[in-house]
Amino acid sequence: MSARPASAQDALGGRRLRAGIVGGGRGAFIGAVHRMAAELDGEALVVAGAMSSDPGIARSSAAAWYLERSYDSFAAMARAEAGRPDGIDFVIVATPNHLHYPVAKAFLESGIAVICDKPLTHALADAEALATLVERSGRPFALTHVYTGYPMVREARERVRRGDLGAIRKVLVEYHQDWLLEPLERGANKQAAWRTDPERAGLGGAVGDIGTHAQNLLEYVTGTAISALSADLSSFVAGRTLDDDANMLLHLEGGAKGILSCSQIACGEENRLSLRVHGATAALEWHQQEPNTLLLKRAGEPWERLRTGAPALSPSAASRLPAGHPEGYLEAFATLYRAFIADLRRHARGEPLQGGYPNVHDGVRGMRFIQTAVESSRLGAKWLPL
Repeated sequence: MSARPASAQDALGGRRLRAGIVGGGRGAFIGAVHRMAAELDGEALVVAGAMSSDPGIARSSAAAWYLERSYDSFAAMARAEAGRPDGIDFVIVATPNHLHYPVAKAFLESGIAVICDKPLTHALADAEALATLVERSGRPFALTHVYTGYPMVREARERVRRGDLGAIRKVLVEYHQDWLLEPLERGANKQAAWRTDPERAGLGGAVGDIGTHAQNLLEYVTGTAISALSADLSSFVAGRTLDDDANMLLHLEGGAKGILSCSQIACGEENRLSLRVHGATAALEWHQQEPNTLLLKRAGEPWERLRTGAPALSPSAASRLPAGHPEGYLEAFATLYRAFIADLRRHARGEPLQGGYPNVHDGVRGMRFIQTAVESSRLGAKWLPL
């Protein structure tokens, strides 16, 4: 495995980090989100990119972002940046799913750390191979399950951890959208085209795109893994190959039960990600469309409405803004970037990594969830271990 020149690592503590991006060019949504989040705290600047497999789009997209360097391919970018004394310190992978593995592999083998959009890869075998590469490299690797970056999600996790809810009995998580209500993939919608194509998206449609967020959120907050599931996946839009709706029953380690529902054809829904955790003595409820609020429901008592910025919250729920100021999606993304960049600096100093962001093993878990859900549905909603 190639190593970066020593000079490229020596001064991370004394300068802003240099980032590159693969994908995210004209017509993409998530690339601009990654860029804004990476740069929000002033810790990093995106300076290079291979922003499309089409060289013309790659160059025009890089010019629109005023990048210092543009490449026609990710392979050329990985080679060139690894050899430069002013090369990038990490790369953002913002491509369709089928490119996550080859892109991440190329940069890891060039000695460059990776932050990758979810799901981790196109297939479980690639995810497991990537995890081996990350472990061998010793470098930080982040997966952008953005909802773990919200302050009140972190507060919910802390309250479950310290036993405020008692033993967890039931968990309900839903992620409903309606943007694929019509067959947009048959027109010029670039996002719909690749997200509904098994060659680029992988085994799962809605279950891979947003179901993995629901699974990750449930396991993150409860600190408990899903042990088995029974899944019913549907493709409601005629001619669509991948699922656009999924409903699952869950068994959690320790005996709790759960329900997970995700859909991209739920008419009238924008981006409804909601989580309810019911324990023996209390419950928590969080909604992504009202992210600054966490409801605490103690048995026999009035509900409490917890808000970001309140002094009684745990340190893990630290807010970027004074109480009452909206704090949302970009800030949550930036919180993951801040923790990832802090680990890059620790790695350069030879110090242990501290995490604070979803990692490659969370990504493997998500890929196993997709594969298990698809197989369960194929077998008539058969219960399968996860």
